[in-house]
Amino acid sequence: MAQDKKTNGAKDHTDTTINQYFAKDPDRLAQNLARALEELGKAAASWTEAREKSESSDISAAPLADMIRTFSRVSEYWLSDPTRALEAQTRLFAEFMGIWANAIRRMSEDTVVDYASASENDRRFQDPEWGRNAFFSFLKQAYLVTSRWAVDLVDGADDLDDVTRHKARFYVEQMSQALSPSNFLLTNPELYRETMASDGENLVRGMRMLAEDIAAGKGDLKLRQSDSSKFKVGENIATTPGKVIARNQLVEILQYEPATKKVLKRPLLVVPPWINKFYILDLNPKRSFIRWAVEQGHTVFVISWVNPDERHARLDWADYVDEGIRFALDTIQEATGEKHVNAMGYCVGGTLLAAGLALMAADEDERVASATFLTTQVDFTYAGDLKVFVDEDQIQALDEAMRERGYLDATRMATAFNMLYVHTP
Repeated sequence: MAQDKKTNGAKDHTDTTINQYFAKDPDRLAQNLARALEELGKAAASWTEAREKSESSDISAAPLADMIRTFSRVSEYWLSDPTRALEAQTRLFAEFMGIWANAIRRMSEDTVVDYASASENDRRFQDPEWGRNAFFSFLKQAYLVTSRWAVDLVDGADDLDDVTRHKARFYVEQMSQALSPSNFLLTNPELYRETMASDGENLVRGMRMLAEDIAAGKGDLKLRQSDSSKFKVGENIATTPGKVIARNQLVEILQYEPATKKVLKRPLLVVPPWINKFYILDLNPKRSFIRWAVEQGHTVFVISWVNPDERHARLDWADYVDEGIRFALDTIQEATGEKHVNAMGYCVGGTLLAAGLALMAADEDERVASATFLTTQVDFTYAGDLKVFVDEDQIQALDEAMRERGYLDATRMATAFNMLYVHTP
């Protein structure tokens, strides 16, 4: 009798597991699938319309071309020697045979672990079904061994220079991340269960957001990092009190109101990046470097960069130093009477500040008494994955695009940042 209860318990668990993968309301699921396809049609229409009107910037063209060139270098090494190519294919085949043999053992032994296991920190495969369900377990293991095999091909290509090898590994990581079974409805148990539980409502939301992102990008996929409609400058972002005291064609100089009865004699000049502006330093009262600095008694001045357009086509790095940093220093001296300042550079604003200090030293301009750099890269010898996007071919392509348009379209840089930001398990 106890054995019957145990058997029934296992059967009930199996039924519960299987039921997760069936729709609760098939009619509603069908309706939502139709709605999802409708939203997908809107996304396709936005993509097509932008190209018909020549509004698309084709931001993926340059990275894709560089990826193809890089992979071609790796392929040349392995395909140039038939024996070498056969050995590589044999290694992958042996890995798949290992997965197959492991799956057969698991049919008769409960304690057999996966042939290929993901890292404990890999959040993509945390759901129990990746190990419990034979189908999803096989997909996961096949993906892991193939991804690792691809990395081994790059590492084993002896004739690659360091730059090409770095780029190849970066692109392999990008491709493997994109092709992960966790990214697709039918091969992700968690996503599939959610689809069945909501009768496809999640697909409708996803397709609607896809259509909105393509429309916002004028035919290109503009991935949203947050709901921008929730933020308004001066109300819930960049709220530290201050005002514009000077401007030119490139910048506005902001001066913030004091928050203490007495202030330090030497003002503080903040040089932010021109990509995400000064907002990153004044997100909200609890996350604001600018507000903190004012509360410490600093008289804070910040450079606010203009969004460039065709009018700024002839401006170069030296102009950003002269019309940005030097102009700010002139403005501060006029506003406070103080000639010397403490300066702080953030991100590429810090890179500009470092270059500006070198130029000012050559001119014996000693108005910057001290300089602090936050998340700033000055020595680009070891620039990490940034080097993937700054080889000679890509820089030449960017120069040509900027000469044609007068400035670098923001979507091009967003694509690079999105590739750098991809999750690494």
